[in-house]
Amino acid sequence: MKGPLFYSKILLFGEYGIIKDSKGLAIPYNFYNGALKIDKHPDATAQESNGHLKNFVAYLNGLMEAQPALVGFDMEAMQNDVAAGMYFDSSIPQGYGVGSSGALVAAFYDKYAVNKITVLENLTREKLLQLKEIFSAMESFFHGKSSGLDPLNSYLSLPILINSKDNIEAAGIPSQAEKGTGAVFLLDSGIVGETAPMVQIFMEKMKQDGFRTMLKDQFVKHTDACIDDFLKGDVKSLFGNVKQLSKVVLNNFKPMIPSQLHKLWKQGIESNDYYLKLCGSGGGGYMLGFTEDLEKAQKSLKGYKLEVVYTF
Repeated sequence: MKGPLFYSKILLFGEYGIIKDSKGLAIPYNFYNGALKIDKHPDATAQESNGHLKNFVAYLNGLMEAQPALVGFDMEAMQNDVAAGMYFDSSIPQGYGVGSSGALVAAFYDKYAVNKITVLENLTREKLLQLKEIFSAMESFFHGKSSGLDPLNSYLSLPILINSKDNIEAAGIPSQAEKGTGAVFLLDSGIVGETAPMVQIFMEKMKQDGFRTMLKDQFVKHTDACIDDFLKGDVKSLFGNVKQLSKVVLNNFKPMIPSQLHKLWKQGIESNDYYLKLCGSGGGGYMLGFTEDLEKAQKSLKGYKLEVVYTF
């Protein structure tokens, strides 16, 4: 048995802000993917994954009993498959901010949900919100609190624009420039990040008046402007706003930036060779980079692994 592939995702803009109703823009990232599988001779990694899935299945069973109106699953098929050694075969790095648990949630919903909403039907706002709510409840098993956006992105494999908590839509993004010199890239920090502790730090900071004001007046303002620029294809304005966003993050989200990247982050803002921002919750994993000249950025970031996500 081998299920369909579900892809990783990148939240281009909106990390932390979407918790407080800023806009957000997430795109699928097809470089990494995962699928549910059963092998006759599973290796140690598959067996370990199967152990985690057993706990997830128990959680989903409880979720269905607690909220029968939200979602129904074919529990018998799910339990039989897990008993037969089913595992999640994934190339998506965990703790890197590219949605490893999101792809797993999407795969489970696709395979076992009863009366599932499919990608082929007319995806009204109501249906998107319903999917987001289901995925939020399912993914909470992994993070303690989930917006449901990662699995939604993975399940639909479409760019998702978050206008507000209750207003999301599938978005069309400008097609990539084949010979563009500018790029959005992933920078590997070399360490694994954990979502839950980072979200905890953020929630603590939210208790401070000054931090809340900064979030509304600076972080959300520049995030929303970046999204508008990106969707319009206004590259010049986009880089101005990304630079401002990079500064705001460096000044106010230091615990979420691995300490060995503080200098690199500042260097990008000062040289204008590239601008860095968080990719997901931070703390490790990938950071997102934006540059108008990829060759220049690669020289400045020599020794770091860059993966190009989108070209301008």
